[in-house]
Amino acid sequence: MRKYETFINILDVLRKEAPESYKFYHPLESDFNKLNDARSRAFVHLFLKVKFGLLSFEEREKYVTDGTNDAGIDGYYIDEENKIIYFLQAKFRTNSENFQSREIKYEELINMDIDRVTEGQTDYEHGAKYNSKIQSLIQEFQNIPDMGRYKYEIVIMANTKDVSQNKLKKLADGNRVSEFNYEKCYNELIFPIVSGTFYNSSELSIYLNLEDKNSEDISYSVATEFKDCEISVLFVPTIEIAKTLHKYKNSILKYNPRSYLDMAKGSVNAEIANTIVSKKTNEFALFNNGITALSDETNLNKKIGKIGIGQLILKNPQIINGGQTAYTLSLLYQDVLDGKLDKDIFDKKEVLLKVITFSEEGSESNGSKLGLIEAISKATNQQTVVSEADRRSNDKVQIEMQELIFKEFGLFYQRKAGEFGEGLRHNYIKRNQIIDRELMLRLILASKEQPSQARSRGTNTLFRKSNFDNTLSDSSKGKEYVFAYQVYSELNNVQVKFRKEANNKDGIVNFGHALRYGKFAVVGVIMKRYEEYKNGTIEDIVKTYLSSWISFEEHIIDLPTNKKYFREVTDPDTQIKRQILNYDGYYKGTTINKQVLEFEFE
Repeated sequence: MRKYETFINILDVLRKEAPESYKFYHPLESDFNKLNDARSRAFVHLFLKVKFGLLSFEEREKYVTDGTNDAGIDGYYIDEENKIIYFLQAKFRTNSENFQSREIKYEELINMDIDRVTEGQTDYEHGAKYNSKIQSLIQEFQNIPDMGRYKYEIVIMANTKDVSQNKLKKLADGNRVSEFNYEKCYNELIFPIVSGTFYNSSELSIYLNLEDKNSEDISYSVATEFKDCEISVLFVPTIEIAKTLHKYKNSILKYNPRSYLDMAKGSVNAEIANTIVSKKTNEFALFNNGITALSDETNLNKKIGKIGIGQLILKNPQIINGGQTAYTLSLLYQDVLDGKLDKDIFDKKEVLLKVITFSEEGSESNGSKLGLIEAISKATNQQTVVSEADRRSNDKVQIEMQELIFKEFGLFYQRKAGEFGEGLRHNYIKRNQIIDRELMLRLILASKEQPSQARSRGTNTLFRKSNFDNTLSDSSKGKEYVFAYQVYSELNNVQVKFRKEANNKDGIVNFGHALRYGKFAVVGVIMKRYEEYKNGTIEDIVKTYLSSWISFEEHIIDLPTNKKYFREVTDPDTQIKRQILNYDGYYKGTTINKQVLEFEFE
């Protein structure tokens, strides 16, 4: 259900991007029929944004044809690069159950007049004219000079289980048909738009400045366990890098240990920006260490019919080092677009680009290739200040955990700091839908009967490779770990209720120090009986343990092994006795693990 709620929220954000003059997208919230109609059209906007990188409402609306006399076509897109024309039909469902289970009928699909539209017919067989959007589509076809090279692809954004492949092929007249069922929508539309990985470019084109250049690019072949790699080194205009990261964001940083928004940290950004903005000459090329990118195929052409301009084309590019530089350049580019800076700040300023190109290999070598990519990423980032948590961000176990948690719970496990910043910035999701990686490791430790370590370990110690590998060793236990997270969240909910009680902050009168210092201990004792509790109501389970927590603390105060935390001392001058009660130290000390797990809670 949570995933569907996120889906609806994203559709509402997208439809509200429409200017006020587009009344269709701004119905009264109480008018459910019109609201659902608007969401249905926003569903097409979602697909266009994620799959084709159309960022603005106006860009996308051009391709939305849904409405009266739409020839059964809800949207389209002309991919000039790959010579494919996509026809979209979307079936929006107004509740989670229908979205997941209701299937489109063949009768609904045959209403698509794709044959007539592609033949240039401007009306239905019965004579009614297609709407103006379809008329514009037909006109676009007529204006494509090499139309004969294009292929058609029908995208059905609905569940098609009841429609056989034979019927789909018949419907498509031999053209390719792609189904985006509910599962694919969640995994390939919802998650990517929240994480800022929603548009992947198969090819990246970078224009080069060849004026007054005497030096050649450097190419070097390297033999590796994967096979051969080609290393190319050249200088590229900073504006090209700025445009690239501005458009693709996290999509081009998949192997980088940091996400797009996490790169906002650090004073290095100000230094990078200052060199671009304050200098008229190309000191940037001297001062900056450059950018390292991966490519599956690299082509450089210095003769493209334009004087002083060359072109570099990278296939499936990824930036693995120098992300901080690329990020800062993209921010400056945004300032140029916003009119805050002059566009000439990038003039004749270049940055060193190292491209590592992998030779084509079969799928059987994918594992070794990914292993090599991970090793390159970690090695190149050893030279910059990258935290232990960042170094673990692309570990396989974390990627698997992230996928499982989203699939099962619709929650977003944040393995890279700032990874879901795009989702938060656009209000696609709320912060409470994100599970922080550090908190998760602490909860796993608590679940493994180590509440002391969960509370006492520093961040770098938590993510140090040996500790990390021992803590998060099995992503298949994701359901169990999310249960621990839900217990922890409920403890936070209880704690908030006492926020305004000046004389009982954190509910100490009610529950002792469970909420102030002992949350991981509470999680630990509950998780000890996970198999028994996993289908229970978390609020009731937490309530039961908290009601007994004062009894637990009364018990541990008198134990001889806890004297360094709880003891009575006498003032030598006044002979007045007072108790030293160090609950803070106790809950991250050496005795809590054994004692809390052995105590018989009622």
